[in-house]
This record gives sequence, C-alpha cells and structure tokens, in this order.
Amino acid sequence: MTEQEKEILEEELAEDVQEETVEETAEEQEEALDPEKLAADLAELNQRFLRTAADFENYKRRTAQEKDDLLKYSNAKLMGELLPVLDNFQLALKSPAESQEAQNVVKGVEMIYRQMVQTLEQAGMAKIEAVGQPFDPNLHEAIMQVDDDTVPEDTVVEELRAGYMLKERVIRPSMVKVSK
Repeated sequence: MTEQEKEILEEELAEDVQEETVEETAEEQEEALDPEKLAADLAELNQRFLRTAADFENYKRRTAQEKDDLLKYSNAKLMGELLPVLDNFQLALKSPAESQEAQNVVKGVEMIYRQMVQTLEQAGMAKIEAVGQPFDPNLHEAIMQVDDDTVPEDTVVEELRAGYMLKERVIRPSMVKVSK
C-alpha cells in the first residue's frame, strides 16, 4: 500500500466517523428536545431540589437545637463537680455545735451553704424532691427496700443523698430507700 492509498483510506475513515458523530448528535438533540423527556428530567430535578432544601432546613433546625442545648447545659459538668461540696456542707451543718464558738462556725457555714445553693439555683439547678414521692428510676437511685406499711408500695421513704437537676436534665439522681 502506497502513501497515497493510506491517505485516502484515512480521509474516508475520518469522513465516516464525522458522519456518524453528526448523526448521533442529531439523534441526541432530538431526544433532548422531546417534551416528555424534558418534563421527566424537570420533575426529577425539582424533586432533588426539594429534598436538598428539606435536608438543609433540617440541618439548620438541628444545629440551632444543639446550640441551644449547649448553652443551656454548659454548666452541667461544673455543677456536677460541686455537688460533693454541697454534700459536705450538709454534713457539716448536721454536726452538733456544743460551744458558742462552734455554733458561730456553723452559722457561718450555713450562710456560705445558702449562698452557694442560691447561686446554683439562679443558674438553673434544682433539688429533686424525693421523700414521699413515687419511685422514678429516672430521678432516683434505690439502694435499699424497707418494709413500711404507712406508705404505698414503691414510695420513697428516705433520702440518703440529695439529687439535682439542671433545667430538665438530671445531673445526679437521689439515692433513696424505697418501700416494699
């Protein structure tokens, strides 16, 4: 095969490829202009847009809720760490003061205790009322059951350690005795 023949074959092949490409392009244009296909594509894109918009709205709502919760409960860890200090204050206040000096110290401790409790309450902390209430495992930690005919079954009889909540969240459950 000569150089001229090769060139002629290459030109014919290029023309055939070009004709096929033009035919395919024309067919694709006809399909693209088909109103039914265009309507289906538009409907699909519209559905994708609506789903994306809904997902974005859900994301915004979820992040706003997480931000509110973070601000609302940001002091929970600190308050939880202060609870043993409150317990120790309560124990100090229960101890008998025999001398006048000891009574003065107890009065000072009581004032500090009240101030601390007031500050924590202003930040949203509240003591869980337990005695006389029905036992609730979300609020109470039962460590004993006692026979007591004076109260209904599953009622908190005695609080051994106070429990506390921050807004609607339990920081520490009350440690209680429950009636059988």
